[in-house]
Formats: sequence, structure tokens, C-alpha cells
Amino acid sequence: MHLRHRSPSYNTVFSLSVTIHNSITFATMKIVSATLLLAAVTGTSAFAPIPASRITTALSVFKSDLDGAQTMVDSIIKEKNCGPVFVRLAWHDSGTYDVNIKEFPKAGGAIGSIRFDPEINHGANAGLAGAVKLLEPVKEKFPDVSYADIFQMASARAIELAGGPKIDMKYGRVDATSPEECSPEGNLPDAEAGPEGKFGGAGGTASTESTSAAGHLRKVFYRMGLGDEEIVALSGAHTFGRAYADRSGLGAPKTKFTDGSEVKLADGSTTDKYTPGGSSWTEDWLVFDNSYFTTIPDYTKDVELLKLTSDKVLFTDDQFSFYAEKFRRSKDEFFASYAKAHKALSELGSKFEDVVDDN
Repeated sequence: MHLRHRSPSYNTVFSLSVTIHNSITFATMKIVSATLLLAAVTGTSAFAPIPASRITTALSVFKSDLDGAQTMVDSIIKEKNCGPVFVRLAWHDSGTYDVNIKEFPKAGGAIGSIRFDPEINHGANAGLAGAVKLLEPVKEKFPDVSYADIFQMASARAIELAGGPKIDMKYGRVDATSPEECSPEGNLPDAEAGPEGKFGGAGGTASTESTSAAGHLRKVFYRMGLGDEEIVALSGAHTFGRAYADRSGLGAPKTKFTDGSEVKLADGSTTDKYTPGGSSWTEDWLVFDNSYFTTIPDYTKDVELLKLTSDKVLFTDDQFSFYAEKFRRSKDEFFASYAKAHKALSELGSKFEDVVDDN
């Protein structure tokens, strides 16, 4: 989850022979359900109207469709080196969750609501409409795979393809169906304090305001039902990607690491096929490893690398630093904690339907 600076702005397998009430087949039930839903849905996405044929809450999804969607997602990531923005998209969808709200989809979370205006136009989500657009062809080819599943799949695949841990993902998420099901603005974390010296604010589903970065981060992540270990582990994903001033209000227009010159990939090769710009936390920002934790506390590192208040506090706060130091010493320890935290984040607020193994 790329923190923002407030600018002066998957398993129960159903037999295919099962029939539903009055001999309506399972497949027919899906069609009826979708048809009824389509009659009720209204709303548009931030960047283009969402065709009604693609707003569904199907009773299940086939594993073969999930496999096909993953193949397409992998291809997009490899072609465009856009993995980091997919991580940010998924995290900003799931990161709205409030554990104290028990009603779906009012509690927010990984429900695909980020594709709708107003949520996609929240300040913290600047630049993410393009990420949704990149994944639209996947939804078009596999309409029974929910947007929520596609967003979370893209994030997990981005991590693994960049050399990170394999995430034990669960699929079958039900989508939010209208803009009215978006979370209020203000649930996502800040990286730096605002003009009055405070992090966060009174907006969202609960106040995240604090005069300290540590207090603010705890208010945001505790509201999701996550703890200190998850805060530090998930922050470690900043090893992957960049911050942009026109999105988060942070970062330089470009640095020597993001100026279009070749960047290292997980397989050891290099590439210059990416959109130049922004500031990275690490030199090899298309590789997922623990270098975030080795870079942040090392003041001999290049000054063009990003070190925000919310990064540095991981090493100065007593509780956070226990995990930060552990992850600095061991990539394996980081990967183990990160994989669990990512899975938990990806399931926040989600309602799951069945995945049918048709392979």
C-alpha cells in the first residue's frame, strides 16, 4: 500500500450434477441471479462506464476461468512491468476495511469497489484508474471472475513474479455492485504529516488522526484488524515500486534509478521497458526482496532513494523495530511474515462464493 501524503489535497467443490430448487440447474441459477442483479445496478467507474454485462455476483466461479485470468494477468505484468501499481490497486481496495463494521459490503475491504467513482477518485487513489483499465481485458474475457478477485490476483502475481513469496490466495470474492457501496474517503494511511503536523484525519469510518507516524499507522491497521507485525511486513512491499509526486504527493519527478535506464529483474536480467519517473525506495525496484529493510536504516545509501517518516519510524518505534530488524537480517523471515500478512489483507471484508474445479 503506497502511503500517501495529504497534499494541500478461494472451497467447496460443487458437483456439476447438482440441481437447484425446482430442477433449476446451477448454471441456470447463475444466469437468473445475474439477470436480476443487472436490473438493479446503476453507476459508473471513474474512467469509463462499466457495461452492465460485466457487473455480476455469480454464484460461483470455475477454476479454469481463474487459471485463464491468471495467465492473462501474468502476461500483462511481464509485458508492461506494471506489477507495483497492481499491488497498490489491490491494497487500496482492501485497505478500506473496518473490522468494527459487520455488514457486507459496508465494512469495505477487498470487494472491488475501488473501480467506482467516487472511490477511484479519492486522493490516495490517484493514478489507479489506469491500473483498473489495464485489467479490463481480463474481466472481458472471464466475466465470471469478479473484479475483486482480479485485483487481488494481480497483486499476488506481481509479488511472486518479482521474486517474492507465493501467496496462498483464496478466490471467489463477491463484488460490490454500485458506487453507493464505496467506502468513505480517509481510511488509508499517510506517509507524512499534513500542514498542521498531524497524520491522518477524522474522515473515513474511524479517525486515523495522530501527531505521530506510529500512532497513525496503528490506528489505520488496527481498524483493519491487523497488528504491528503486519504493519511492518506490509510496509516492506515498498521494496517494490515507486512513489510519484502527482499521485501521493511524494517523490521526485525522476531519479537515477527511475529515469528510463535499465533496471534489474528477479531473474537477473535487466529491462528499460517501463514508464520513467518517480522515486523508488530501493535501487532494484522491480525485484521483491528485503532490501527495503536494509536500505531504510542505512544512511550511506544514495540520497535519491526515498525514506519517508512512515518508513523511518519502523526502526525507531520499539515494537515496530523488533520486526524491522528481524526482516533486515533475514529475507526468509520477511517472506514468511509478508506472505501471511498479504493473504490476510487480501481477504479483508470479502464475501466468498464457491470455486468449482472443472479441470
